Amino acid sequence: MPVRRRWGSGEDVAKLAILPLLRQQQEIRGLLRPLSGEAPPTAEVLMRSRYTAYTLGREDYLLATWHPRTRPASLGLASEAQRKWLGLDLKRHQQPEPDHAVVEFLARYKVGGRAHRLHETSRFFREAGQWFYVDGDIG
Repeated sequence: MPVRRRWGSGEDVAKLAILPLLRQQQEIRGLLRPLSGEAPPTAEVLMRSRYTAYTLGREDYLLATWHPRTRPASLGLASEAQRKWLGLDLKRHQQPEPDHAVVEFLARYKVGGRAHRLHETSRFFREAGQWFYVDGDIG
């Protein structure tokens, strides 16, 4: 006769609760790899790592991954109102040419308790094997 387990015991609940956290940790480690010096292999990975940099306030990384042709001198993240980033949804990733890509995303955040959305179609360019953010259309 097979042994029946009752779901809901403390041990089972703990195992179920920790699985999403472990997956989340793996995803975070993957997103942080580019921040520690590993070049993102695609524009999509660069977009995800740039979102992570925004959540961590890493202006240095954001500027370093912005193409020099369009990069501002500063982003002023330290003087900006504190944003609490809530999530990133990638809507589309296209690479029409080997060194050009487009990533459409929706980022959600809060400022002063009010929810906001940033919907952008970003353009990326690969130069000497490195992907860079060029610019984007917000809308």
